Amino acid sequence: MAKAPDLMERIVNLCKRRGLVFPSSDIYGGFRSTWDYGPLGVLLKRNVKEAWWRSMVQLRDDVVGLDSSILMHPRVWEASGHIGTFSDPLVDCRSCKERFRADHIDVEAACPKCGNKGTFTEARNFNLMFKTFVGPVENDANIAYLRPETAQGIFVNFKNVLTTSRKKPPFGIAQVGKSFRNEITPGNFIFRTREFEQMEMEYFVPPAESEKWFEYWVDHRHQWYIEHGIPEDALMIRPHAADELSHYSTGTSDIEYMYPWGWGELEGIAQRTDFDLKKHTEFSGEDLVYFDQEANEKYVPFVIEPAAGADRATLAFLLSAYVEEEVNGETRTVLKLHKRLAPIKIAVLPLSKKDTLAPLTDAIANQLRPYFQIDTDLSGAIGRRYRRYDEIGTPFCVTVDFDSLVDKAVTVRERDTMEQVRIPVADLLGYFREQFEV
Repeated sequence: MAKAPDLMERIVNLCKRRGLVFPSSDIYGGFRSTWDYGPLGVLLKRNVKEAWWRSMVQLRDDVVGLDSSILMHPRVWEASGHIGTFSDPLVDCRSCKERFRADHIDVEAACPKCGNKGTFTEARNFNLMFKTFVGPVENDANIAYLRPETAQGIFVNFKNVLTTSRKKPPFGIAQVGKSFRNEITPGNFIFRTREFEQMEMEYFVPPAESEKWFEYWVDHRHQWYIEHGIPEDALMIRPHAADELSHYSTGTSDIEYMYPWGWGELEGIAQRTDFDLKKHTEFSGEDLVYFDQEANEKYVPFVIEPAAGADRATLAFLLSAYVEEEVNGETRTVLKLHKRLAPIKIAVLPLSKKDTLAPLTDAIANQLRPYFQIDTDLSGAIGRRYRRYDEIGTPFCVTVDFDSLVDKAVTVRERDTMEQVRIPVADLLGYFREQFEV
């Protein structure tokens, strides 16, 4: 296992070398803190999002989905408080001109960049929203913002969803989508970026039940990471202190992960109370009160919000899965990803490039492809091909050899144990459905 100081560098190198994550605009030298997901990375990140959706929506009858727009009416951000309060304290070093968040450094100490002391400017607030213009004229009347969170799209659609889905509290609205924050100090690979993807759910509850549901969702989300391969001792639930709570929250707990540089937020679960629905009622004039017919009472629901970062989660799963181990005197690098998250589920490999194996190899790949993400590879010795698929986390390799033409069976190799079993071709689909629980 690589040591923490080296692990991040190895993950970044692996990601570029194997097509998981590339620097954005790479041929132009990159663009600070922006990243492109390559052929394998887009599969991995998609699987993370689908695993979240499966847990939060598909397997529940009290949560529905939504896909709201990135551009919204500017009044939305006035109501939510983002225009007035969504800012970080910014300081500049007068010596090296580097900018820092004042709450992330000791402004009385030396500059982390140039080492000079007494060079920081006074802190000033810096709004994190990206501003743009809608239409051909760039004036104040046409200002719009790239959304800094997906949550507000859920709140402004609360009444629409309530009416059309015929749900009643407690129920949730889930959404996966891009958000944008003009971070002062982005960094640590895909951990903190200005363009990122969120997996958020707003769970609307009767006010008296908010504490019960808050505790439920903290535990539920914590267990989700463990179930998908992150060791429990690499996770921590950290309640926010009173002085760090967001203006809308009466209680927030972060699920943190032990990254190579230390503990960092994976997901926040917040008690947003009735702040958002009341604010949107005030600013829009639309009544967002819920009438409970059974109890014959009206109330504004309280909201519990589990909000996770798809990019941060993807990085945490990669870091947790990365293993270097010695096998027969050689170092094997393997991503021991949960089967549900692995980019390629099954590699179908002919033992030889000879044409005699091609028809059966193609037939097996075509049989499995409608159900699983499949890859084939003809290049190199079979041992080297196994190692390549180990390195990208492929749970199973199917080897078609010359005996397969006679006995109509193939060798299936498991990634973590490297154990091999002989399975009839006719039984392959059923075997893998059982392995992947589909």
